[in-house]
Amino acid sequence: MKQTVFLALWLLVMASPLAVHAKDYDLTISHQTLNITGKPLEKVVVNGTLPAPTLRFEQGEEAVIHVTNRMDVPTSVHWHGLLVPGAMDGVDGLNGFSEIQPGQSFTYRFKLRQTGTYWYHSHTGGQEQEGLYGALIVDPAGRDPIKSDRDYIVMLNDYHDEGPSEILGNLKKSSDYYATARRTLGDVAADIEDKGFKKAWKDEKDWGHMRMARTDLSDVTGYTFLTNGKTPEQNWTGLFKTGERVRLRFINASSMSFFDVRIPGLKMSVVQADGQNVEPIGVDEFRFAPAETYDVIVTPKDDKAYTVVAEPIDRTGFALGTLAPHEGMKGEMPTHRPRTQLKMGDMSMEEMGDMVMTPADMKSAWGDAATPKGDKALQYSDLRYAGIQKDVREPNRTIDVTLGGNMERYIWTLNGKQMQESKPIRLKYGERVRLTFTNNTMMAHPMHLHGMFVQLENGQPMAKLPNKHTVIIQPGKSYSVLLTADEVGEWSFHCHLLYHMMSGMMTTLTVAKLDAADMPHNTTETGAH
Repeated sequence: MKQTVFLALWLLVMASPLAVHAKDYDLTISHQTLNITGKPLEKVVVNGTLPAPTLRFEQGEEAVIHVTNRMDVPTSVHWHGLLVPGAMDGVDGLNGFSEIQPGQSFTYRFKLRQTGTYWYHSHTGGQEQEGLYGALIVDPAGRDPIKSDRDYIVMLNDYHDEGPSEILGNLKKSSDYYATARRTLGDVAADIEDKGFKKAWKDEKDWGHMRMARTDLSDVTGYTFLTNGKTPEQNWTGLFKTGERVRLRFINASSMSFFDVRIPGLKMSVVQADGQNVEPIGVDEFRFAPAETYDVIVTPKDDKAYTVVAEPIDRTGFALGTLAPHEGMKGEMPTHRPRTQLKMGDMSMEEMGDMVMTPADMKSAWGDAATPKGDKALQYSDLRYAGIQKDVREPNRTIDVTLGGNMERYIWTLNGKQMQESKPIRLKYGERVRLTFTNNTMMAHPMHLHGMFVQLENGQPMAKLPNKHTVIIQPGKSYSVLLTADEVGEWSFHCHLLYHMMSGMMTTLTVAKLDAADMPHNTTETGAH
């Protein structure tokens, strides 16, 4: 009898909120002079480091993160991709959260309800660009279905000598301020040889009517690209023994840079997208946007160094690292692939107006990474959720999200409005909706929703649609995702290109619990694990 009572009491204690194991971190944010490119500059550091320290938790733990602001300006921290209470999401003015003022501290507290690779960064001004970003890993409480012998974070970033206020000011003065990679007479001559004079001349005239040049793949140039805070010369290195399964957790913590990632000589098996497990898919390379993450497994068979290559799509540099059996080794240095030039297929119908286009004109070029023939580049359509999605309902309505902008004034909009003019997108708790993005601009936009995952409508069966927290919408294209509104709160919804967000491409999506009579009867979870 005593044993039965003791067991019952023990189970009660273990089931109570007080029994949840908490893991504490202390983060101090400050300004510090760093010399990364040969020029001493004041940047933002966390606990004295750039990038910020890696935070590691186990599923089911309570995260307790004490953040102290030692700067003379306000700050904040957003837990990118994590399912957290709205008040812990870290966006000023939403869910009752206010920025952390100079000299003040704030404690973030939330339970880890998922597993995977995530990251954290400031959601105040341009502090993310200045160095306030770090990795956050949530390990499974039990056996990890993704088996590996080694586990490395590969966090990529674009570092700039200019501060965010200066960069944004330059873009406001002239949207092509940093557009130095213009077409040359040699490019025109090559077009004439390839297409003939008449067609090449028509192309030049048509592009003369566009608000952007066909070479404008990135708004900002002049970056030094970092791997885990190290320049290519500093050579971040991950060690292995031949035959080991090495897990690489790629995080694009850039402010503005899309990367094409490859490891010459090694096939990658993609096992996770945005922290969510997917059925393994073998690839030679993948392209990902700021805010996206991909976990891959590689198995080096040879006793040599392999180069981890991340090449920005405007081909202005490299973020590099090395996988090697011994310290001090370097793999072969890569050469730049050709920089793609946009085509009329990358323009929206709105942009093209009354122009008459042939079928050849309408082929998109933005996604062309010059992948070698026979190699496999990851596509969204390849991704399949590992498991069965819990919510397979058809959406009960469609919400259109139009991405627009005015390049002359460097203004970016959602549904024709900047953040300060927009009204929230309002959803009922448990509602199932389709978000259909239409990109009426000549730039790709990685659209990020806080607080919830969406499922890509990527051609897979409903039960296998992959979860994502960030979705690339290509220039001139439309793309749809499904959303189950199962997290109450005010959630920021924006382009994750920093200067697009700061220039207006941002709104709020609100999920409210209503009276019982208004609640959907078949409420289910999104399937986030």
